[in-house]
Amino acid sequence: MVFGMGFGGFILILILVILAASFKVLREYQRGVVFMLGRFWKVKGPGLILIIPIIQQWVRVDLRTIVMDVPPQDVITRDNVTVKVDAVIYFRVVDPAKSVIQVEKYYAATSYLAQTTLRAVLGKHALDELLSEREKLNLAIQQVLDTQTDAWGVKVSTVEIKQVDLNESMVRAIARQAEAERERRAKIIHAEGELQASEKLLQAAQMLAQQPQAMQLRYLQTLGNIAGDKSSTIVFPIPMELLSALGTKLPEAK
Repeated sequence: MVFGMGFGGFILILILVILAASFKVLREYQRGVVFMLGRFWKVKGPGLILIIPIIQQWVRVDLRTIVMDVPPQDVITRDNVTVKVDAVIYFRVVDPAKSVIQVEKYYAATSYLAQTTLRAVLGKHALDELLSEREKLNLAIQQVLDTQTDAWGVKVSTVEIKQVDLNESMVRAIARQAEAERERRAKIIHAEGELQASEKLLQAAQMLAQQPQAMQLRYLQTLGNIAGDKSSTIVFPIPMELLSALGTKLPEAK
C-alpha cells in the first residue's frame, strides 16, 4: 500500500513537471519556431504556447530591431587611398522560420556580411565621394545588405557610416587642396569683378562719346575734386577741344 502510494505520487509529480515544462510564455516581441520530430512545424507566439516534450523542440526568436556596431574596416578607395571606416547597422528578423532554418546564426552572419559589403561598396568610390556623399553610400550599402539577408528572414533597415579616419599625410594633403581651392575661387571672383568693371567702363565711355560736352563736364568735375584739397596751386592742361567748344580762336602754327 505504501509502495503503491509512493509510486502514484511519483507519477503525479512527474506529470506535473512535464506539464510545467510544456507551457511556455512568449512576450509580444518574441516568437517560437517549433519543430515536430525534427521537421519544421509552425511559428507560435506571442503569449502562452504548448510544447510537447521529446516530440517537439522549439527555438526562441527576438523580433526587435538590433543595433550592430561594425568593427573598423580598412578600405582602399578607387583613387588608391587607404582609410579606416566604421559603421552601425539597424536590422530585425521579419521571418522567424527562415532566421532559424536558413542560417545557423543570423546575427554573426549579418555582421560578417556587413563587414565585407562595407569594404566592397566603399572601394568603388573615390575619397571625395566617401567624405561628401555619405547619404548616398549609406543607401547603397543598405540595399546590398538587405538583398542578401532577405533569404535569412532578416530586414536591414538602416546603415550609417559613423567615422572615416585618415592618416596624417592625407589630412595635410586635403588641407593643401582646400587652401588651393579657396585661392582659385578668390582669383576667379577677382577676375569676374575686373570683367564687370571693364564692361561698365566701356558702356560709360560709349555714352560719353555720344556727347562731347559730357566729357568736358567730367573733366571740370575732376578739377573740382582736386581743388577741394588744401593745395593752393593747381596746374592742369587745357584740352584743345575745350577751347574750341568755348569759341576761342586758336593761334595758327608757324
